[in-house]
Amino acid sequence: MTGREERPELADAGRLARKLLGRAVRMARTEDQALRRLLLDHLGPDAANLPMVSGSYPLYEHVNLQVGVDAWLAADPGRTHEVVGITGVAYLQHTDATISDIIQADPDGGLGSAGVGAPVRTALPCGPDGETHACVSNGIYLVSDGGDRLAIMLLPSTSGPQTEVKLQIVAAEQGKVDQVRREILRLAQERSLFRGQIISFGPEMFGHGSSTPLNFLTRPDVSRDQVVLPDVLLDEIERQVIGVARHSARLLASGQHLKRGILLHGAPGTGKTHTVSYLLGQLPGVTVIVISGRALARITEACSVARTLQPAAVVVEDVDLIAEERTARPGQHPLLFQLLNEMEGLNSAADVTFLLTTNRADLLEPALAARPGRVDLAAELPLPDADARRQLLRLYADRLLLDGVDLDAVIARTEGVTAPFLKELLRKAALLAAEADAAGEGALRVTDSDLATALDELLAGRSQLTRLLLGGEAPG
Repeated sequence: MTGREERPELADAGRLARKLLGRAVRMARTEDQALRRLLLDHLGPDAANLPMVSGSYPLYEHVNLQVGVDAWLAADPGRTHEVVGITGVAYLQHTDATISDIIQADPDGGLGSAGVGAPVRTALPCGPDGETHACVSNGIYLVSDGGDRLAIMLLPSTSGPQTEVKLQIVAAEQGKVDQVRREILRLAQERSLFRGQIISFGPEMFGHGSSTPLNFLTRPDVSRDQVVLPDVLLDEIERQVIGVARHSARLLASGQHLKRGILLHGAPGTGKTHTVSYLLGQLPGVTVIVISGRALARITEACSVARTLQPAAVVVEDVDLIAEERTARPGQHPLLFQLLNEMEGLNSAADVTFLLTTNRADLLEPALAARPGRVDLAAELPLPDADARRQLLRLYADRLLLDGVDLDAVIARTEGVTAPFLKELLRKAALLAAEADAAGEGALRVTDSDLATALDELLAGRSQLTRLLLGGEAPG
């Protein structure tokens, strides 16, 4: 010894690194084997050969399947369970792996990366105003149901053409597996968090990679006096939509069908969407499916949700936009024909309302003539007449103080305009009043001069495009 400290050689560092790596691999394999051992201990040594049922469901149903699983687990006080989280779940989500595959997995293979960890719960949307429900996204339930042992796996998957959620059940007997699956699906449907909601199927509804595949809307609160339509017309629409819902039991008992299709058509700005909002507000507890944009290509799925959660309503706005649009698959009918076929396919007892709106009824006539009986009422919403324009001006004035305004003169000059035009007219007049009384406070006082100036500007040649967009075709 020379008294000098020995320094580690490069070869020593290499041996140390290999030793640490080998230890990490052994620990990882031990962790992976822990999941396999856990399943074997729970299900028995023949677990890989036990009966299993596996079903794939649209990703948006994940939250309802979770409700079904939770309800089934809680239905029997003697039923106990433990949720085991799966690590390496990313690999599982991109394969068709089953519980049996995990049990039989080679620790050195791909499924060997799935080990035991803490279960992860994801907050999925289930209602308006940010309501969510915690859902297991990487777990296996180890269940003891009396003398039966089961394993239930709930796992989102992207292995197919679209993002789905998988429900797998393993038990000792095929009858038990089938029974549990039926009960979970029944409970998921009965307690669906979609029931009674207004759900908008947006363009991401059936797509990939969206954390919010659907949108929950607040039920509209529109009173009848806010719907300015001819009384006879509104009575007819109400009878067909609200009346059938109100008297559904007696209608069925008398052999009358409940399904109905209502087409609201008319020029832009005549109140079609507003009327739909009013109707939906009068149908508390009814599940509403609103489809638009690219989601229209999934009309079949949307109608399936409506059938499952009836009483329900399917709202398709601007239905003329799909009159000529075909699906991506050659030979398919236009989407409009698919919608009409779905309407026809409902049985007579189905309590489902189809509310369709269009600005171009002429585009729909050939299709409706070729598929008679789908639409029970085609209601044309007219441009507001003089009385209607008076009602709209009073409605939109709200808290404005109309000071010496000659409404008759305004009504005479607004022949042929729509409700949005009148709403903008009052807003523009209010802005002029605010500019004239910049130091004032409280509610604005709109004069006859303010209204006349606003109307002149809206009807002026330089405002031609604005007038067109607001639904005002009247000359100055």
